[in-house]
Amino acid sequence: MASPLFLFLCFSSLFFTPSYSQRQSFLSVNYYQKTCPRFEQILQDTTTNKQISSPTTAAATLRLFFHDCFIGGCDASVLISSTPFNKAERDADINLSLPGDGFDVVVRAKTALELACPGVVSCADILAVAARNLVLMIGGPYYSVKLGRKDSLTSTASSIDGNLPKPTMPMNQIFQIFESRGFSVQEMVALSGAHTIGFSHCKEFSSILYNYSITSESAPSYNPRFSQALRDACANYHQNPTLSVFNDVMSPNKFDNMYFQNLPKGLGLLSSDHALNSDQRTKGYVDLYANNQTAFFEAFGVAMEKLSVYGVKSEGKGEIRRRCDAFNN
Repeated sequence: MASPLFLFLCFSSLFFTPSYSQRQSFLSVNYYQKTCPRFEQILQDTTTNKQISSPTTAAATLRLFFHDCFIGGCDASVLISSTPFNKAERDADINLSLPGDGFDVVVRAKTALELACPGVVSCADILAVAARNLVLMIGGPYYSVKLGRKDSLTSTASSIDGNLPKPTMPMNQIFQIFESRGFSVQEMVALSGAHTIGFSHCKEFSSILYNYSITSESAPSYNPRFSQALRDACANYHQNPTLSVFNDVMSPNKFDNMYFQNLPKGLGLLSSDHALNSDQRTKGYVDLYANNQTAFFEAFGVAMEKLSVYGVKSEGKGEIRRRCDAFNN
């Protein structure tokens, strides 16, 4: 599952870019301690049960969280369903492949929380904590998630275009996107480690897998045996666009540093994966995380904490939705 880890710069930040501390000043890890004391337990039970019944949930939810935060901040805007009057984010072309398990775990948690403490917990907080819980459940690092986000009041497919880069985007453009949004090259590489779980559709890397050049069927950065196996697995992708391959073929259901270990061996899947290993601005971090899982986990946790407060909505700029897929009337 492709997880383009890129962030959207809110329009307002063209005029004022709040600091990291300012953006999270109204958030607190104990935000629901009095208003919904069972919040953490309900989220834990929901995410655990969902992951056990559907092991793809962790990757699906992490990708959903990324796609939410990258467009206008972590505000559950990606959860909104389209109406005859508005085409929402989730129906933009790049979001049509978002797996249903991510949406489902949020809906389940919201339903349980509305029974326990109606009108208190935002969908944005549910998604942020669900992603953290599921990363931890499949072997990843624990990181703190501050709470108190409000849900967005808008969601439009038009806001997606060009702001969730595709795997074939040149690295210079990727760097520019991250830098303009306050994320360093190191943070970009650490967040790319999310590709250690999930899968990507064959069409997302077909341009470097088939008819790459006159002399080579696939990009030379691929391990030859791996590229042949991919061509076999994706042979019918034109007829079946749902065909997909694990991002990490070695340990696809475990959050670890194997993704980084794969890259120097030619076992990366996407163009952007190969570029991380070949670009001198990123290769040092790839090597560091490949050789030191602790360093990767620490960097990933820090980057996720920073991402989780990106563009969050405060009181007066958002709402607590009664349903995560629709604005309140």
